[in-house]
Amino acid sequence: MIPKVLILTGYGINCDIETQNAFRLAGADAERVHLTDLINRTRKLEDFQILALPGGFSFGDDIASGKVLANMIKYNLGEEIQAFIDEGKLIIGICNGFQAMVKMGLLPAFNDNYASQDVTLTFNDSGKFEDRWVYLKSNQKSKCIFTKGIDSVYLPVRHGEGKFVARNPQVLSGLKKGNHVVFRYVDREGKSAGYPYNPNGSVDNIAGICDETGRVFGMMPHPEAFQHKTNHPRWTREELPEEGAGIAIFRNAVEYAKERL
Repeated sequence: MIPKVLILTGYGINCDIETQNAFRLAGADAERVHLTDLINRTRKLEDFQILALPGGFSFGDDIASGKVLANMIKYNLGEEIQAFIDEGKLIIGICNGFQAMVKMGLLPAFNDNYASQDVTLTFNDSGKFEDRWVYLKSNQKSKCIFTKGIDSVYLPVRHGEGKFVARNPQVLSGLKKGNHVVFRYVDREGKSAGYPYNPNGSVDNIAGICDETGRVFGMMPHPEAFQHKTNHPRWTREELPEEGAGIAIFRNAVEYAKERL
């Protein structure tokens, strides 16, 4: 059987088509579904194995990036989301999707507590929108399903509010101790570095985190934006595989879901 992926769309989400295509390239049956259809129950989340919250500017980043979307999902679909996670299914949030996930408490969800917000993503230290490619190093001790076998990857960021911060030092310590940190920004040599390698000033260079199960994952960079070698900014000057490195993240999810169908 082929895993079914729900790509959330509507209200300013604008990377849904790219995310749909990335999942299709990875072997999934990916469908774009409007948030209103889920809220009205004309479409059911339970019919899918993977949920993707794509990047974009939902609700025009009003109040704060992802905040309105987070509230729309949490207070209309909270029980369905919880059941989806409890059934062992997968959720990925990219950029704006990641912002929404942390603001509704889906990440990091210490001890399966999806009710509290322990981290956030706020304004870049540079004070401007950052549109650049970044180097990422993965945490090999992480349980994250999406990054299995990925040591490092080069992907673009496109955000104005991507600075990762924790509510207090204890939360940050818990993220590290529990290997919730999945990706960190690094320089070309794979070492921790400041701006522009860390494009937003994220604490501890954190670029992506997961929950304790490794099945709920969020990241600021855009893997769906690197599907083919021609997406790479140096594709005419470097020898690259035909398939973009971002597809591996989606393929890991699809293979995991396929094994459980």
